[in-house]
Amino acid sequence: MEHNEAIVGKVAERRAAIIDLLNASDKPISGNTLSKKFDVSRQIIVQDISAIKESGHDIVPTRMGYVMQKTPYVERVFKVWHTKEQTEEELFAIVDLGGVVADVFVWHKVYGRIEATLNIRSRLDVARFLEGVRSGKSTELMSITGGYHYHTVRAESEELLDRIERMLNGKHYIVPEI
Repeated sequence: MEHNEAIVGKVAERRAAIIDLLNASDKPISGNTLSKKFDVSRQIIVQDISAIKESGHDIVPTRMGYVMQKTPYVERVFKVWHTKEQTEEELFAIVDLGGVVADVFVWHKVYGRIEATLNIRSRLDVARFLEGVRSGKSTELMSITGGYHYHTVRAESEELLDRIERMLNGKHYIVPEI
């Protein structure tokens, strides 16, 4: 099991490093360059780029390589806890303050990090998400960790993220750091 966790950690580190490289570069970076830098196949890089795009990053493939579209958003991860009945209130409050709920993830004691891309930007997006959950198509990830989960929230400024954090704290959703 530790071996699998090590592999998952290594993949996450490589993908984070790819994001950092693309963010820092003013020029396209080829898949071959990334492949050599991280000592993996070109196919692995293609899979990494696909996963990074799914997580909400705007990467554009060009004939010269990959380019990260710069976003005006800043982001912050919040560790939260609430009941299923409070999900709508939590998501509405975030989007009403101008936040985008980019993803949700949990730390499972056996499987490790389990993540889903959300990109919830509006009350309509919240309604669609909740309809999917309530229709029985799926269940919220937080249900497997007793209500504990994390959200990556994006906003146009740190000040907006501060307001979102204060609001989540005021509703007692933020899990205090120990």
